Amino acid sequence: MHDSSDTSNTALPESCDMLISAGMILCHAADGGFRVLEDAALAVTDGLVSALGDAKQPGRIKAREHLRLPRCLVMPGLINAHTHVSMTLFRGLADDLPLMDWLQTHIFPRERHLNPEMVEIGALIGCAEMLRSGTTAFMDMYLIEDAVAKAVRYSGMRARLGEAIFAFPTPICKSLDETEALIRDQAARYKDDAHIRVAVMPHTVYTTTPQILLRCRDLAEELDLPLHIHLNETQTEVQQCLASHGKRPPALLHELGLLGPRCSIAHGVMLDKDELDLLAATCTRVVHCPRSNMKLASGVAPLPAMLARGMLPGLGTDGASSSNNLNMFAEMSVCALLHKVAGQDPTLTPAHSVLDMATRGGAQALHWPELGRLEIGAPADLIALDLDQANLLPLYRPESHLVYAAGGHEVRLSMVAGRVLFKDGGFTNLDYPALLQEAAKARKWVLSL
Repeated sequence: MHDSSDTSNTALPESCDMLISAGMILCHAADGGFRVLEDAALAVTDGLVSALGDAKQPGRIKAREHLRLPRCLVMPGLINAHTHVSMTLFRGLADDLPLMDWLQTHIFPRERHLNPEMVEIGALIGCAEMLRSGTTAFMDMYLIEDAVAKAVRYSGMRARLGEAIFAFPTPICKSLDETEALIRDQAARYKDDAHIRVAVMPHTVYTTTPQILLRCRDLAEELDLPLHIHLNETQTEVQQCLASHGKRPPALLHELGLLGPRCSIAHGVMLDKDELDLLAATCTRVVHCPRSNMKLASGVAPLPAMLARGMLPGLGTDGASSSNNLNMFAEMSVCALLHKVAGQDPTLTPAHSVLDMATRGGAQALHWPELGRLEIGAPADLIALDLDQANLLPLYRPESHLVYAAGGHEVRLSMVAGRVLFKDGGFTNLDYPALLQEAAKARKWVLSL
């Protein structure tokens, strides 16, 4: 087991809203790694972590609620830094296809028929899946995002949401002017929301134009919002950009002024050395989606080269119709293993780096830096895993088991802002039996298209 000599950040308070005592608490260390507190307790007050300490400290703590998890590991909630959550609607509908065929033949034609009800159902299914497998926050790019926001609010999760911006009409926006007006309205409505934040999200270089990208840049700067875009996902995308604009996608975005600390890109599979240097120099964030990239045979993103440059990418599942699940434990395992075999080097992408991507890296990609960690003053967004599960026995290094052994089914509890949203197989906010009926309705709707 880990050395538990450093088991206290501060003395536990005399009173709090909730006291969580656990066999282990996993925290980020000052050096960027992780440390484990054994037989520890965490106090929650007003939705924030108010103390971390030894569960055996003397004295009586007045807590309105006490969660006793003696055989559990408590850790920061995982962050899914790139997804299209409502695409659970199309999970398994079209598999084993190249990206462009999958998009243009099977996905885009059906998305033209989307409506708020179906988008909300798809998002609720995704939120349930993520909470069940330990994800507490996500970044979402899709259509009719106000319906996704309803699902986020109902589920109790946190999300950075962005209406996808295209050069063609969408189910609710016939023009770029309408899309921009919608984003302005969303930014104003969710400005002070504790669970929902907004971003400007042009879909890709090939589904927009330089003029649209410039407007996206200006809108993000005016409203002080992050930018998020798919970039360098496939060789086809790169070749199309070269043919249309005479330069590769990162160079085009840099020329247009989109790259920088405000910007995060999804995928980055086809990044060369100069492009990696450019992203690192401009402090542009990258979100790695290995399962989706593998399933669509897009390629292997140069993640080890990013880490070597001091970059901290986020980790994302992509949509459930391209990667087929929203389970961040599955994503972490694939991420760690893929790059070892691709680079023929077992030292690449060590477990602690991948876990850091799924927590602190995701928070940075969402431009929500207070998330993804357990420390005094941070939001009480956390999960607890059952250490008595056979696949986690015996336990030597928690980071190793979380990346290589855990599957997500070990999650006993998911909490956001100090509120328990999932516990021991049941949801506290979501009406899961009703959601099953809604999912059946959604299936009939999809098959009717």
